[in-house]
Amino acid sequence: MPLHIVLFEPLIPANTGNIARTCAATNTQLHLIKPLGFSTDDKSLKRAGLDYWEYVDITYYENLKQFFSVNHEGRHYYITKFAEQVYSDPDYSNVDEDIFFIFGKETDGLPNELLAENPERGLKVPMHDDYVRSLNLSNVATVILYEALRQQEFGDLNQIGFSGKDTRYPHLNSD
Repeated sequence: MPLHIVLFEPLIPANTGNIARTCAATNTQLHLIKPLGFSTDDKSLKRAGLDYWEYVDITYYENLKQFFSVNHEGRHYYITKFAEQVYSDPDYSNVDEDIFFIFGKETDGLPNELLAENPERGLKVPMHDDYVRSLNLSNVATVILYEALRQQEFGDLNQIGFSGKDTRYPHLNSD
């Protein structure tokens, strides 16, 4: 599936770890744009990603310019609470085109000039902002990614449930 999660200068290892786990579970490529606010060897990052880290397809970039020079084709969506368009509005069903969901750093979001140059590609998750300043980055990434997957009828994802043998959960093994 041509879906991609892009994290611009992520700061919180647990958010990146949770997003990495979601990417592993959905066969979605993860792109990390430096500088990172943590080491990818960080214990809390690995703890959040559990034993799935090795199954995540991750590409690192030195900066935003390098990311766009490599990934100039496809549709780029910029996730910001200031967008006019709701994340469920676009049609993600065209699986012939790569789709990149680009998230900003937890404190500052995406660069203002990037958002100003691409207002039609801004997406938001609606929320009641009288009480909450923002939603958790990993939760928003999951909500948006699964909407795209839903529109693509979940591609080759297993929709039945756990299908492997795992000694940690014997009650899930079917013989």
